[in-house]
Amino acid sequence: MPKVVVYSTAYCPYCVRAKDLLSRKCVEYEEIRIDLDHSKMAQMVELSKRRTVPQIFIDDFHVGGFDDMAALEMDGKLNDLLGLGDEIEEDAVT
Repeated sequence: MPKVVVYSTAYCPYCVRAKDLLSRKCVEYEEIRIDLDHSKMAQMVELSKRRTVPQIFIDDFHVGGFDDMAALEMDGKLNDLLGLGDEIEEDAVT
């Protein structure tokens, strides 16, 4: 299974939605809270070239934010990136 990393903050509703989508797919992820460690924000910006959260990475692939991940899900491409079969809930974005 690929490594999934989510840069997030505690008060971001899109972060909550991204983590919820991954959890519903039974995908383990590493959460990096940039509100708890500001040096991690600099790391996130360097990797993603973006300053907003969430920023989601699957292995070395930068997915982007929640909307980007939801678009991959709607296009049927997210499961492949996550190494999941088609048996996972198809309507996971709600």
